Amino acid sequence: MSNPNASGWKPEMTPSEDGLHNGPATVTGNRALMLEEPLLFEIGQLDETGVDLPEPRSDAPNRLGGFDRTDAIGLPALKEGEAVRHYTRLSRQNYAIDLGLFPLGSCTMKHNPRLNEKVARMPGFADVHPLQPTSTVGGALEVINELAHWLIELTGMHGVAMSPKAGAHGELCGILCIRAAHEARGDAREVILVPESAHGTNPATAAFAGYKVENIPATAEGRVDLEALKARLGPDVAGVMITNPNTCGLFERDMKAISDAVHAAGGYVYCDGANFNAIVGKVRPGDLGVDAMHINLHKTFSTPHGGGGPGSGPVVLSEALSPFGPLPFTAKTADGVVHLVEEENAAEFAHTQAFGRMTAFHGQMGMFTRALTYILSHGADGLKQVAEDAVLNANYILRSLEDLLDAPFGASGPCMHEALFSDAGFEGGLSTLDLAKGLIDEGYHPMTVYFPLVVHGAMLVEPTETESRHSLDQFIAAFRNVAERAKAGDEALKQAPYYAPRRRLDETQAARKPVLAWSDAE
Repeated sequence: MSNPNASGWKPEMTPSEDGLHNGPATVTGNRALMLEEPLLFEIGQLDETGVDLPEPRSDAPNRLGGFDRTDAIGLPALKEGEAVRHYTRLSRQNYAIDLGLFPLGSCTMKHNPRLNEKVARMPGFADVHPLQPTSTVGGALEVINELAHWLIELTGMHGVAMSPKAGAHGELCGILCIRAAHEARGDAREVILVPESAHGTNPATAAFAGYKVENIPATAEGRVDLEALKARLGPDVAGVMITNPNTCGLFERDMKAISDAVHAAGGYVYCDGANFNAIVGKVRPGDLGVDAMHINLHKTFSTPHGGGGPGSGPVVLSEALSPFGPLPFTAKTADGVVHLVEEENAAEFAHTQAFGRMTAFHGQMGMFTRALTYILSHGADGLKQVAEDAVLNANYILRSLEDLLDAPFGASGPCMHEALFSDAGFEGGLSTLDLAKGLIDEGYHPMTVYFPLVVHGAMLVEPTETESRHSLDQFIAAFRNVAERAKAGDEALKQAPYYAPRRRLDETQAARKPVLAWSDAE
């Protein structure tokens, strides 16, 4: 992209030589309503500003204690209209669940009902502040406590820590509860076992908490090798971190036997709850012997995902681990009053063994409000249908594509919420990455690629329960078309995408030599 300070306009977008972009090149680089969008640094001028500010007075007292800026800040200035247009045009180049099916496996990119948003924006919820006196936020505490109650009911657990801010934060909370429980009985265990089919954050969390991590292999059908797990258990094993349903899209049928074996060896069971959407209303993890499990509210209970809002990862705890759960939390007394339990009143609620805090305040109030709205509006039958439809949709995709694509665990029984394929049979050096880029031209964000690591060239597809039969059929047709090209060795796929605002990047160079600062010389 050229610098606008140089003479002439030199758009990057021109018709490709293969004829896929029909018609002559345009002067602007725009293609009808696909508008070319330069960088802010290429639109704005460093020596201008979009607002009128008074010149600083040289004789004015320094209110910042000597931190006056002496050099130019180096940021481009835009008029208000230019800024609005820039971000509006960028938003049109962003793929979102509100545009179409978002097939990211293990991410559960589901539709967020607008009712949730309406309730979260009610003044009493939207305006609450964490530094308000506790006496003024009784309603907010009631919402937190009510959500906590239903999370405990849905999981069959004993207690819940509401404050963790996301999935990995929740994992750390659960592992710290396990560490605190061992330390309370003077048992210094050093090892956490993590099956190959678990989420990648699990070993990272265990290592961050100071544990040694050892892998447990998977069976040929993609589930935890129970005998290998039992053989490794011993007095040095603090616990196991297991994902169920696992990242191969399968339910761990031996989950209760795994829990019993770990408990018999003096350890605890942490379950990664990122895939809870597949079993909500159908299976209670507490009944399977789970001691701790985080719940990604955005994946199951329809709070904003990723950049759409702050994360929230409450952690449900078994009776054995509940005494060690972090502060603060809410508790309802016999008189129906909800109390905020902090360090100063922990003894009153028999919670003096907490390992500490996970965050300064109480968690993400907006996410709690949205999740509770989702639960209450669906009811028990609705939540059960969520899981059933999510599993039905995933199996529809699996069985519609397994005749064309390799499905390494297709014979292991029905999948749960996600279908797993590999790049076996692709010709001409084509790979999973090429198929993913080809899907962009078809108007879809690619599925999760190269994960789980136990499958070569993995493609993990999760349609969620909110997709209609029509949208699934359209996605399957697009997926089949690109897969057929990959299996036929279509060289054109190596240059895909053709129709995206930008062509394929050199991802290796981008990772090894990122450009992190702008200069006019570029």
